[in-house]
Amino acid sequence: MLTDLTLSEAQAQLHAGAITAVALAQAHLERIRALEPDLHAYLTVTEDLALQAAEDADRRRANSDDSPLLGIPLAIKDVLMTRGVPTTAGSRILEGFVPPYTATAVQRLLDAGAVMLGKTNTDEFAMGSSTENSGYGPTRNPWDVTRVPGGSSGGSAAAVAARMALGALGTDTGGSVRQPASFCGVCALKPSYGRVSRYGLIAFASSLDQVGVFGRSAADLAVLLGAIAGHDPRDSTSMALPAPDYTAALTGDIRGLRVGVPREYFVEGMQPEVEEAVRAAIDQLAALGAEVRAISLPHTEYALPVYYLIAPSEASANLARFDGVRYGPRDAQGALWSTYKATRGRSFGPEVKRRIMLGTYALSAGYYDAYYLKAQKVRTLIKQDFDRAFAEVDVIAAPTTPTTAFRIGEKADDPLAMYLSDVFTLSASLAGIVGATVPCGFDGGGLPIGLQIIGPAFDEPTVLRAADAYQRATAWHTRRPPL
Repeated sequence: MLTDLTLSEAQAQLHAGAITAVALAQAHLERIRALEPDLHAYLTVTEDLALQAAEDADRRRANSDDSPLLGIPLAIKDVLMTRGVPTTAGSRILEGFVPPYTATAVQRLLDAGAVMLGKTNTDEFAMGSSTENSGYGPTRNPWDVTRVPGGSSGGSAAAVAARMALGALGTDTGGSVRQPASFCGVCALKPSYGRVSRYGLIAFASSLDQVGVFGRSAADLAVLLGAIAGHDPRDSTSMALPAPDYTAALTGDIRGLRVGVPREYFVEGMQPEVEEAVRAAIDQLAALGAEVRAISLPHTEYALPVYYLIAPSEASANLARFDGVRYGPRDAQGALWSTYKATRGRSFGPEVKRRIMLGTYALSAGYYDAYYLKAQKVRTLIKQDFDRAFAEVDVIAAPTTPTTAFRIGEKADDPLAMYLSDVFTLSASLAGIVGATVPCGFDGGGLPIGLQIIGPAFDEPTVLRAADAYQRATAWHTRRPPL
């Protein structure tokens, strides 16, 4: 089946003329039609646009165009602007909103010849760890439809796992590409903060948000990252650094690579099968010639409270613009203030309201120094932990999540338990460094387990090299859900 190809395999077959972009797009659209009723990975399927883009790709290839993603069908998380295509951020407050411009990361994919299949489901404004907070209903995990796919990029992760896209864009604020990738048994990478433009990304927490990529192999991630990385003058946080050839880093050789294993990431209460699988993966890295050593990241325990002060504070400011006046539905109540109140009260979901209230409180007079400012100081300590660690090691290997995917509704009434799903991914986001995840095993119930590989800022090539070498020696990433 064409949908069983990896992105890299599809590239090769398209280049050889063995398949056409139209046939590849049609195969994925047929699979979306077959599986969407059960999974709800997409909020919008752009069938007509996809087929038109595929036809254009075939014409370009016939004229000797060999752009890296020419004809490759991809999915886009619905927090990234797409001109002429609805963009809701998973929220009822943006229901029916059609942007007048396209996010830089998406535009770079389109310029490279990618075929956009549609916009994927997400926790509302990317706030969540399960995609249950979407204003349009939850996405289900392809490995077990009674379980969550993770979040907030759960739609993108599920689409790639279910063979409804060859790759996808997501966003990662505190783990939102890595955690769902782990739950869905696919690969994902959160680049360094500033590596990929945030222009056209609907902001949640501006000092944390980063556009990330999903694929079914580390090689797929390298291709996708290569297409979207690089400076963008329209994003003031975009670093003016050249984007290297990430595929060139995939040598398969990690002899002498120094791999740190943080003791703080193997904690009491984590699922035993997760620890066993991750430790076995680390042993595999050692067998491939890596030098494994124990390290410490002593401020790890503060990542959760720091994140849930900084991220909601920034969300409180960013979401103030959604008032029913300029875009989205309006609950008109005569007086302007009453309209604001009614629109936001009706259209924001419970989790978004919770985080706005937490953030507004943390930023309020008399509390700013005690909460937000102190959290920023501890954030610096977390970053310094990584700086010291990377003076001794090249990458860090750890679990991506403390458990495998939990049941839909299991943590809906316990926000703290939900927040703990991201406990191993938060620190890398706070430090602005690279984080990737690749499948490394399954639990007794057949649910995927992820190995997280963390690297220094702007050293995506080394992280991808380690992930690729591991995958050349294992086959976990080749398994597919029993759909």
